[in-house]
Amino acid sequence: MISGISASPGIVFGKALLFKEKKIKINKLKISKKNIEKEIKKFLKARKKSEIQINKIKIQAKKKFGKKKSSIFESHILILQDEEFEKEIINLIKKKKISAEFAVEKTIQKQIKTLENIQDEYLKNRSIDIRDIGNRLLQNILNIKFIDLNNITKKIILITNDLTPSQTAQMNLKKVIGFATNLGGRTSHTSIMARSLEIPAIVGIKNITKKVKNNDFLILDSINNKIIINPTKENIKKFKKEKKIYIKNQKKLISLTNLSARTKDGKKIKIGSNIGSYDDAVKSKKYGSEFIGLYRTEFLFMGRNNFPSEEEQFQAYKAVAKKMIGKKIVIRTMDIGGDKNLSYMNFPKEENPFLGWRAIRVSIDKTNILHDQLIAILRASAFGKFKIIFPMIISIEEIKFLKKEIKKIKKELQRKKINFDKKIKLGVMIETPASAIISKHLAKEVDFFSIGTNDLTQYTLAVDRGNDRISQLYQTMSPSVLYLIKKVIKASHKEKKITGICGELASNKKYIALLIGMGIDELSMSSISIPEIKNIIRKINFMKARKLAKKILKQPTVKKVKKLIQKFNKKEDLL
Repeated sequence: MISGISASPGIVFGKALLFKEKKIKINKLKISKKNIEKEIKKFLKARKKSEIQINKIKIQAKKKFGKKKSSIFESHILILQDEEFEKEIINLIKKKKISAEFAVEKTIQKQIKTLENIQDEYLKNRSIDIRDIGNRLLQNILNIKFIDLNNITKKIILITNDLTPSQTAQMNLKKVIGFATNLGGRTSHTSIMARSLEIPAIVGIKNITKKVKNNDFLILDSINNKIIINPTKENIKKFKKEKKIYIKNQKKLISLTNLSARTKDGKKIKIGSNIGSYDDAVKSKKYGSEFIGLYRTEFLFMGRNNFPSEEEQFQAYKAVAKKMIGKKIVIRTMDIGGDKNLSYMNFPKEENPFLGWRAIRVSIDKTNILHDQLIAILRASAFGKFKIIFPMIISIEEIKFLKKEIKKIKKELQRKKINFDKKIKLGVMIETPASAIISKHLAKEVDFFSIGTNDLTQYTLAVDRGNDRISQLYQTMSPSVLYLIKKVIKASHKEKKITGICGELASNKKYIALLIGMGIDELSMSSISIPEIKNIIRKINFMKARKLAKKILKQPTVKKVKKLIQKFNKKEDLL
């Protein structure tokens, strides 16, 4: 039995197809002076050919994945067209007197190394895109024929070292019923695409290509993170039964999409979606989302060479507003910086980027960026029910400054006779211990809170959640974290305001009863998780959940907290 990282859920049975690309042989010998121009022309010709190929892939991807996912290939084209990228390769050919393929290889490897040294998982996974572009360029320089995943004729489970975005986009979706890779993580583009297409996938297995041979019969169970090679008849029978149960449960859960998330004794909890694009907003409606609990606007700023204009932002926000037809949209101002840098913005090198110049700190320092975004949001508010939320807040001074800036922008829009929601609500992301501790003061300044439990846990416990060595210390059920969550809820309710949760904790089925018992008003999560969470809420007795929360908040250890929750869930038959 093999396991890795479950990227996209499902259970499939089929023969393995081992997908290996031809090894690229690089000429590392020095070239003569007279061949320099010839090598430069080889590079430029291959680059043009690569652009044409990627444009075709982008069109295929748009049909399969939608506009948002296909924009990955737009960024691939921008990298190919980048002047610095071109300059570095040509300089290497001229100064080092090396072949076009060796110059490309050196440049690509340098960029990959830079990205892989960054601690942020999202940025680490972008190295896959760079590798994809590099391989394409090299194969075109050396006239190596590409393996076309669109020409697979039999149903198979694809086994490979890695799947690049362009390879994933070209897969024949009627034939590739699942895949497993040596490399990759949950935030890699390949994983994102797999979830979008609902193809069962397990990534990051490290040695799957050595353990599996062509035509081996596989069971790929990405619900329980298992791959079984050449299973027994008993195993096949067992997993087929599990697949039937899974499909039946999924159908049952989907039937709940139009029902409200109300406890057995009548307590209503609003359930929303976290989105990053218009396409995500479309999907949120399919799964029964009641509102958008977090619109991550930074995705509009990423994968490009310049800032989106005020008009571009307005059109994007307006499109989401129209799609949601009057439903609440909590829109977060740009959350970039630190370890999520933009290629077109000069960020300082920092000793500790997690505690550095990021999120609202960037917006406050660069008011031109802040103003463009706030104007675009306010203009879009004439078409939908927007609420603005600010990330990484640590003080009352920050909120007072932001309110003052919004007031100035509102006056300017009124002067220009531009429509907007004059009573637009303002909120704060509770992501730091500082904001949680002063929540009673913040609650007097803003209209609502949303707790980002991922960062709140990280900062409270001083644990880098991306560091494998100390991952066991990252415990959202730490009494210290729970104390702060309860403190925030209590502070908002005292001022007759609401608190939601938009971090990963909101979709963790084990802890839903506790969160409801603590008095949380809203939960926001990935749309696909909504039906299951609704189902759990409808089984909960609110009064019993309140008693559980009171007991939990008296516990001194994570172990005792988890034990009480497990006992409660079992007794109430919640899971």
